[in-house]
Amino acid sequence: MMKQILFILIGFIFGIIMYKSEAASWFRIYEMFQFQSFHMYGIIGTALAFGVLFVQMIKRYKIKSFDGKPIVILPKEKSFSRYMIGGIIFGLGWALAGACPGPIFVLIGAGYLPILIVLFAAVFGTFLYGLLKDKLPH
Repeated sequence: MMKQILFILIGFIFGIIMYKSEAASWFRIYEMFQFQSFHMYGIIGTALAFGVLFVQMIKRYKIKSFDGKPIVILPKEKSFSRYMIGGIIFGLGWALAGACPGPIFVLIGAGYLPILIVLFAAVFGTFLYGLLKDKLPH
């Protein structure tokens, strides 16, 4: 129970940081896609750098999960087209909606209720992918 409370607290802190840094702002995202501002690229670049650092630390120091189990990071399949097509679809959705998956919840929490349509579409798209996954070229 204490672990769940900790995760919820971390989620709230993450949401506050996303909101205060304007990473969930449609205008900031629009500026990014128009190459008018470095703001979002700085946030994304910082997240990427920390992600690489933490993954390398997990691999090098064999850090275990909270349950004491080893964290195993499987190697990704090498495929240019799968990542290029997926990235384009993700980017188009991000540009149209003005939010990627993380900020969707931040925007709902901030009271932007029309973003519930985006949440529904994201969940539906994930469900649809689950149904079609075996039929798609990977």
